[in-house]
Amino acid sequence: MNAERRIDEATSQIAPVQAGYLNSGLEGLSAFAGKLKMLDEALIDLAEIGDEVTSKGVRRLRQQVAAAEPSITMIGQVKAGKTSLVNAIIGLPDLLPADVNPWTSVVTSLHLSPSGFASDKRASFKFFDGEDWDRLLSRGGRIGELANRAGADDELEKIHNQLAEMREKSRKRLGRKFELLLGQTHDYGYFDEDLIERYVCLGDDFELERDTSNTQGRFADITQSADIFIERPDLPMPLCIRDTPGVNDTFMMREQITIRAIRESRTCVVVLSAHQALSDVDMALIRLISNVKSRDVVIFVNRIDELADPATQVPEIEASIRNTLADHQGPADAEIIFGSAYWANNVLVGQLSTMAGASTSSLLNWAEHDLKDTKIDTPQEMIWECSGIPKLFRALAARIEENTGREVIGKSVRAASNLLNGLRASSQILDMRDGLSLLPDFDRTALFEEFDRVEAECLEDLAQRFAKVEADFEKRLDRSHKGFLDRATASLIKHLESFGEGTVWKYDPSGLRVLLRSTYRVFGNNARKTMEDSFAATAERMVDVYLRAFAVPAEDVKIEPPVAPSVPPPVLLGQTIALDLMSGWWKRWWFRRRGYRSYAVDFAEMIKAETDPIVAGLKTDHAQVVSKLAADAVKEFLESQRQILMGLADSADGDAAALKKVVGGANDPRRRGIEDTLFDLGRYAEPEELRAIA
Repeated sequence: MNAERRIDEATSQIAPVQAGYLNSGLEGLSAFAGKLKMLDEALIDLAEIGDEVTSKGVRRLRQQVAAAEPSITMIGQVKAGKTSLVNAIIGLPDLLPADVNPWTSVVTSLHLSPSGFASDKRASFKFFDGEDWDRLLSRGGRIGELANRAGADDELEKIHNQLAEMREKSRKRLGRKFELLLGQTHDYGYFDEDLIERYVCLGDDFELERDTSNTQGRFADITQSADIFIERPDLPMPLCIRDTPGVNDTFMMREQITIRAIRESRTCVVVLSAHQALSDVDMALIRLISNVKSRDVVIFVNRIDELADPATQVPEIEASIRNTLADHQGPADAEIIFGSAYWANNVLVGQLSTMAGASTSSLLNWAEHDLKDTKIDTPQEMIWECSGIPKLFRALAARIEENTGREVIGKSVRAASNLLNGLRASSQILDMRDGLSLLPDFDRTALFEEFDRVEAECLEDLAQRFAKVEADFEKRLDRSHKGFLDRATASLIKHLESFGEGTVWKYDPSGLRVLLRSTYRVFGNNARKTMEDSFAATAERMVDVYLRAFAVPAEDVKIEPPVAPSVPPPVLLGQTIALDLMSGWWKRWWFRRRGYRSYAVDFAEMIKAETDPIVAGLKTDHAQVVSKLAADAVKEFLESQRQILMGLADSADGDAAALKKVVGGANDPRRRGIEDTLFDLGRYAEPEELRAIA
């Protein structure tokens, strides 16, 4: 891929306004950041008492911990005020354009850091590559492929006309050779509203004639993603907020990119409007979040400032949302928070006196209901609390600590424990041989030949275990897929027999999603157990290598297995298919058929073609990705063990006095403190149910 890197040396930054309020609700993140600091201090002590191998391993671990960046994906209804909410969360009320509905398929990732960034890059915009762009222009994206399979010629013509218009507009903005920009990345050393709008915001009214050569929307047609890097000294730790463009675009390009964004984050915030709540119209949104664990979904109902009586209306809206989620297999237990980005942004810019009168009345109504047991010192604090941002922060902090936090700390603690155990083992080897001026010879070549053999066998064992898990998964998927097609076709035939061809038949595809979701859940459980069993077996094999090489007692060698990577949610199941739409062209498809057999055959072929990519995606983008994550974890673990063994072997080739000097830190008084810290952090990283048992 060609990449254009342009670092603008301008240093302009948009300073957060009234940033002090942004700490309210982040207490949970502060506690988690404190645990990360404890871990880092223990790693520093470990490096100081260890040998070169230990120090090298510690440097790698500290880099991994420092790079930890929990991410939160924001999705929402059209006109729900999602972007205004994102601006309030990051403390920059005017950064992202909130008054225009972005037409392009852009995920904007806002990277927030309290300590700055290693690179001078502050904004990065990636364009679609040639393959994605060609798919859109030649086939009309997902919606074009769907309409083509359904034989909806009039829909296809409409789509192609829109594409031709879009292509012509793009040429006017970017020149006739604009396709040469595809696959490039534009980087800048600054960011501001104008720069961001130039790349990500064209708006719904893209047919308006205007000169956009250097202003809003110049590159919007071809921008795929945007990354903005923002310094936030008041934040306890780094965070990434991903603002997605939605799921209702003309060509379903946004839907595909939003699906990827949700998969890449452990927590999802769904932004709804208090006026719209959640209805059957939002089925695409419900389909996406129904495939994420309820605990990982937070629903924020925005714009309650526009309600006449929020104290009375909010409970009614919440009940309606929960009923809709339950009716459509959504995350019924998801936490629901009510608030107003409008109130929050007014606090941030200090413009309370200019708030609309109706909004002020709603605020007082809500404050009396929501804050009756809360001590508030100033009007600003009252409005900030009523905005719901502190509640949202608390909800996000709890989820970050539960998933990403425990995973990062658990992985680092196990790796650090292995470094400490290696240091302890080397000291024990010396104690056993104390008094010898030279260590007994051992076959260094044979040691690493054995290590290579064990490494290959462990990786092969993992591959074979996963091959069985994947084969079982694929078998279950295919069985569920075929069963759905058979039942749907049988239902179609029964409808034709009962009502004839004059009545349009409808069939709910949620049954397929429920089956595939259940199948994926079984796969996830099997994959986790496979990883845990294989990782434990690999650690035991490493213990055997230590024992044979250095003849130390088994009880003196302890190696922690790596932490099993998390299994991503099957968000792909929420992808829109023909049966979800049931639009006018579905009816035209229906009335275009003649004869029962024509209906049955054509329907089966169309729905199979529609659902095949979902099944294939679960096999590849999900199952095979988990397998690769597992293999990468084992490789990283084994490489760490190789380095520890190399350090021991290098020292063992010399005299005992030299080795004692190298590993003398094993008896350092600080070792006990390191062990205690790692033990406490290890307990923190354990799942709640295991800590309760211990």
